[in-house]
Amino acid sequence: MRTERLIAPSLLSADFGHLADAIQSVDNADWLHIDVMDGMFVPNISYGQPVLKCIRKFTGKPLDVHLMIMQPERYIESFKEAGADILTVHYEACTHLNRTIHTIRETGMKSGVALNPATPICLLEDIITDVDMVLIMSVNPGFGGQKFIENTYRKISQLKDMMIRRNACCHIEIDGGVNTENASRLFDAGATVLVAGNAVFKSADPASTIDELRSEKPVEFIA
Repeated sequence: MRTERLIAPSLLSADFGHLADAIQSVDNADWLHIDVMDGMFVPNISYGQPVLKCIRKFTGKPLDVHLMIMQPERYIESFKEAGADILTVHYEACTHLNRTIHTIRETGMKSGVALNPATPICLLEDIITDVDMVLIMSVNPGFGGQKFIENTYRKISQLKDMMIRRNACCHIEIDGGVNTENASRLFDAGATVLVAGNAVFKSADPASTIDELRSEKPVEFIA
């Protein structure tokens, strides 16, 4: 099992008018998380390949692109060309998930599959050995600033059990409602990548917040 403690700030929460400055403010992050929304799979529309190309010019960090769009297979090549390093598609949005995952990997990108809060882990049984990452949504996708869904911890446990049983080795990424209060518990539960938006970009010191999210907090002894 992986044991990394990676932080991927979500640029959806950054100031779009000063995107280069926002990226520089989180230079100690491990990845940058890019949420792409189409107004169909989720209600909101965010940004696409042209903005991703701009982001790529500002940083050499891995770009973790999360496609919250219908029929994501149509855009795999274009996101690779725009600079994506990791491309995650939603289980709920893919008619032919196996084909889509393998197409992503054939381009040289890492592949990820995301699950909405109400989508059970068991549906990944036949794809878990083919993906580089599973993204567990800990809020309903489409809006920032939502409250963390506590059932996420149970889903992490179920995913870890499946990975052990199937001898799979992929990242477990958590997206939604992540903050300095729950980050340590999420890592301890088995997550290896945490996406944080408002917690990072709304803080007075984004870099310090990233360090705090990543750090191991001591467990308080109770006699």
